[in-house]
Amino acid sequence: MPEPVSLDVGQASAALPLGRLAPLYAAQALATGATTVSTVLASLIMSSLGRESLSGLPSTLISTSAALSAGLFGALMLRSGRKLGLGLAFTLGACGAVLGFLGARAAVTPLFLLGACMMGAAQGGYQQARYAAAESVPESRRGTALGALMLMSVLGSFLITGFSGAVEGLGTRLGTTAEVAGWLVGGGLLGVAALLMALWVPVIPVQAGARARLSVREAFALPGVRSTALALATAQGLMVTLMSLTPLRAHHLGMDHGSVAVLISGHIAGMFGFGWLTGPLIDRLGLRVGYVGGAGLLAAAALTAPLSGAAPLALSMFLLGLGWNLAFVTGSKAMARTPAAQGVTDGLGYVSAGVGTLLGGVVIAHVGFPALALACAALALLPLLSAWRVAKR
Repeated sequence: MPEPVSLDVGQASAALPLGRLAPLYAAQALATGATTVSTVLASLIMSSLGRESLSGLPSTLISTSAALSAGLFGALMLRSGRKLGLGLAFTLGACGAVLGFLGARAAVTPLFLLGACMMGAAQGGYQQARYAAAESVPESRRGTALGALMLMSVLGSFLITGFSGAVEGLGTRLGTTAEVAGWLVGGGLLGVAALLMALWVPVIPVQAGARARLSVREAFALPGVRSTALALATAQGLMVTLMSLTPLRAHHLGMDHGSVAVLISGHIAGMFGFGWLTGPLIDRLGLRVGYVGGAGLLAAAALTAPLSGAAPLALSMFLLGLGWNLAFVTGSKAMARTPAAQGVTDGLGYVSAGVGTLLGGVVIAHVGFPALALACAALALLPLLSAWRVAKR
C-alpha cells in the first residue's frame, strides 16, 4: 500500500499535482452525484410513503446527523489520517444509501429514515475532503486546489443529472420509482468513491504537525480561528436558508416548477461552476479579498431576493451561490492551517443551516419574505470581521 508523503507547505509549485489529487477529486465528484440523485429526492420518497406532512424530516435528519458526525470524523482524521477517515465516510454513505433504498422499496419508513441518518453522518465526514485537497499543495496554491474541487463537484452533479433517464429505467426494472432507484445509484457511487480512497496517496504537511496536536479548545484560542469559523458558518447558514426558502418565494410569485428548476440550476452554477476562477483569485489577492467579496455578494443576493419578477430572483440565486463560493473557499483555505478545528467548524455550519431554515420559515409566516431577506443581508456582513482579523494579522 502506498505510504503517505510529506509536503513542506512553504515550498513553491507552479501546477497542481493532479495525478495525486485525481482519486480524491473523482471521489468528491461521485459523492456530489450521489447526494444529487438520492438525498435531494428524499422529500418525494417520504410523500410516496404516505408521510407528506413529514416530507422535510429526511433533510432535517441528514443535516442533524452531519452536524453531529463532523467533529467525530475530524477527530478520527487527526488521529488516524485522512485516508482512513474519508474511506470510512464514503463506506458509511454507501451503506446508508442502500439501506434507504431497501426501506423505501419495502415501504418501511423507519428503515428509510435510518438510511437518511447514515447518509447525513457520511456527509459530515466526506465533506472534509476539501482539507485533504488543500493539504496536498503548498499554501500559496490551496485556493486553486479548493476551487478545482468545487468544479469537480458541479461536474458530478450535472453528470448524474444527465443520466436521469437511466435512473428511471432502473426504477422500472426494479418495480419502483426513479426516486427510490436513485438511492441505490447513490450507494453505488459512494461505494466507488470508497474504493478510490485505496488508490489515493495522502499528504502529511510538515508544518501542520504542531497545530494538529492541539485540542479543539486550544485550536479555537489561536488568533483568527474563531473568526474563520464564523465566516464559514455564516456563509453556509445563509446559503442553505435562502436556497431552501427562495423556491417558496418563487411559488408566491406564480413561477412554475420548470422556472424554479432554472433558479436552482443557476444557483448551483454560482456555487461550484466558478471554482476555476475564485480559487486562483484568492491565492493571488489574499484572504481578505475573498471574505469581502463573499460578504458583498451574499448581501447583494439577500437584497435582490425580495424584488418582484423572475429575473431579480434568478440573479439573487446566482449571487448567493457565488458569494458562498468565495467565502467558503477563503475560509476553508484559512482553516486548513488548523486541523483540530475543522470538524467542529463544519458541524457549526450544519447547525447554522438547520437553525436558519427553521427560523426563516417562521419569519416568512409572521412578517414575510422581505423581512427575512433584510435579516440575511445584515448577517451576510459577518465575514467582514474575518477580513478585519486577516488585516490585523
